[in-house]
Amino acid sequence: MKYKRILLKLSGEALMGENQYGIDPQRLSEYAQEIKKIHALGVEIAIVIGGGNIFRGVAGASKGMDRVQGDYMGMLATVINGMALQGALEDAGMLTRLQTALKIEEIAEPYIKRRAVRHLEKNRIVIFGAGTGNPYFTTDTAAVLRGVEINADVILKGTRVDGVYTADPEKDANATKYESITFTDVLAKGLNVMDTTAFTLSQENKLPIVVFDMNKENNLLKVCQGENIGTTVY
Repeated sequence: MKYKRILLKLSGEALMGENQYGIDPQRLSEYAQEIKKIHALGVEIAIVIGGGNIFRGVAGASKGMDRVQGDYMGMLATVINGMALQGALEDAGMLTRLQTALKIEEIAEPYIKRRAVRHLEKNRIVIFGAGTGNPYFTTDTAAVLRGVEINADVILKGTRVDGVYTADPEKDANATKYESITFTDVLAKGLNVMDTTAFTLSQENKLPIVVFDMNKENNLLKVCQGENIGTTVY
């Protein structure tokens, strides 16, 4: 396997499947099976998942809600998604731990870096919930931060799109995909890979990002085996 320890970033919207909101049990089960394939091969897996399928802080703020309040609601949404994913992974036979940046000790461990690393070493999948625990920071930033802290080899950003394009492929038929691209070129071309804070943190710590289509069967396995799936930002 090309990567020994990964940080898998999933969007909350990915869990909706074909629904308008909420969690699609079928999609959850599919993700669990994809993760199981690489877990069985010894890859150490940490996961950060968004909360956009349940609540988005910025949307709430635009409707008159306080941004900080909205962001905390978003953090709780990521915990709900984390619990759902934890259940699906355990149903598929994997050992997991859910750690949260906000203390909710009845349902999850508080985030402690050394404990998280120990879980990974014991072949447990660790899910990080509640983002960074701070408003104004996205789950992309939380993913890179946790990836750096646990010494992950790579950030795998599983999306609906199969990589980074010259333009939005859903809007521009002439958009072409990059097989790989440097951090510097992404910034120079103004491409949207992650929010600026997350991207800069990844660049400073020389932590590569692979953007790939998580909804295609075996793509996660192929990425971990080193196949040229998606786009690598390095």
